[in-house]
Amino acid sequence: MPHLFSRRLTAVGLFGALTLTGCAAPVDGPAAEPVDTHGAIAGASELAEPALGLTTIDPDGHVSHLDLLDETTAELGRVRAPETVHSDGRYLFAADAEGLSIVDSGVWTWDHVDHFHYYRAPARVVGEVAGEGVATVATSNSSTTGGTGVFFPGSGEAVLLDTEALSAGEIVELFRLERAAGAGMVVPAGSFAAVAAGDEVTLHAADGTEIGATAPCVEPSGTITTRVGAVIGCRDGALLVTVADAVPVVERIPYPAAATAPRASAFANREGRPTVAAVAGEAGVWMLDTRERSWTLVPTPEAVVQATAVDDRAQNLLALTADGRVLVLDGATGELRAQTPALVGASLAAGEPVSLVADQQRAYLNGPAEGRLWEIDFADDARIAREFTPSRTPLFVAETGR
Repeated sequence: MPHLFSRRLTAVGLFGALTLTGCAAPVDGPAAEPVDTHGAIAGASELAEPALGLTTIDPDGHVSHLDLLDETTAELGRVRAPETVHSDGRYLFAADAEGLSIVDSGVWTWDHVDHFHYYRAPARVVGEVAGEGVATVATSNSSTTGGTGVFFPGSGEAVLLDTEALSAGEIVELFRLERAAGAGMVVPAGSFAAVAAGDEVTLHAADGTEIGATAPCVEPSGTITTRVGAVIGCRDGALLVTVADAVPVVERIPYPAAATAPRASAFANREGRPTVAAVAGEAGVWMLDTRERSWTLVPTPEAVVQATAVDDRAQNLLALTADGRVLVLDGATGELRAQTPALVGASLAAGEPVSLVADQQRAYLNGPAEGRLWEIDFADDARIAREFTPSRTPLFVAETGR
């Protein structure tokens, strides 16, 4: 039987060298006027519009937040020097070989399906989760409920964090299960979680109890949560985990029978939308429609290294080329609609982490080697709407408040 326990950590956590300069203060700036609605959350101000920002982490772990409304920057503190960073639009999870640092940007959007609520709360460095190996993190579309999954490949430990506790500045482990060391992930789905490791997926209640049958998933890699459910990438396709009648359900979405393109191993989209994109080697981009349970291979004018589905009315698909250009493509045909100049060629050549993030109206790109952040209006001929020169190297970036 897997080892199971729960543990509550302090808000500061285990990282003794953590610097918390300004971490207890809200991100400053004249955000939208607070409004009083039924979506009130204790400790947070509800806003009339999203408080969008770019939260960055530099090579030394310094965290900065650029407010996209007034273009002011706040320093949020310091975390471990990250090897990877994952974000759900509110939190940033910075991982190295010995654990995970968690940052709360203090701004987020709550999707109520037919409308949205926007919030601002104190920004802070929440704390640390210890583990062996650079963690894989999986999040849901909720910043205040459910769970956040963490898998440590060095030890094989599968951890589910309480997201509601994170929103209150605490780190609470709902479960920590033992699996074989190696690749894996813990994927939240409603009040449940799927653990992918060792070529299979098991379903668990929030306390770690295993429920239901296992599902095969050879070489699990890549996960994302859409409006429909949670996606887990497998060698032969994807698993879609949904919740129906308070019971988790796993469906297999195989690749088309005649497909010869490389598998998808990393998914990206405009947060919450049903369609996601993944690079298919030099063949183009895989588009996975989780609502239709179907894959489409979209050819691209040239090989790309990243792709994200805007999944809007115009079916915009954004992709990043090896020389640092952002392409705006037709998500159905792959036809080139517009492109930027080469922006992040030096960063890509140096092997530095570059992230292309899209929301409904803009895309954002970081160039660590260039020391720049760009805002791209993809619907207006890929126009560079704004260019920022932060005082610290934007090694990793997340668009927060969305």
